[in-house]
Amino acid sequence: MPKLIFLPNDDFCPDGAAIDVEPGQSICEVALANDIDIEHACEMSCACTTCHVYIREGFDSLDEADELEEDFLDKAWGVDPDSRLSCQAIVKNEDLVVEIPKYTINMVSEKH
Repeated sequence: MPKLIFLPNDDFCPDGAAIDVEPGQSICEVALANDIDIEHACEMSCACTTCHVYIREGFDSLDEADELEEDFLDKAWGVDPDSRLSCQAIVKNEDLVVEIPKYTINMVSEKH
């Protein structure tokens, strides 16, 4: 069974977390089910960038991002080559090390 390892993040999981995962779940689903309240403003429908994460290890085990996810990643804060939307990144059979960015762009919460 693969592990999903979340690196420490002051806001979402200060101590980090290592979670055994059944393949076929999204990173976002796993996080939320384990009290890591990652933002997901579009309710995991690939319509925003709030669940943006970095896959620090195991990136190549994921399916490639589709065109819609790539379009949204182009709008995310702090994108790097290891970026994915956690609602679209489905765990396979390898361990993944995930870093939640310090900042996110949430158009709903940023409107005044």
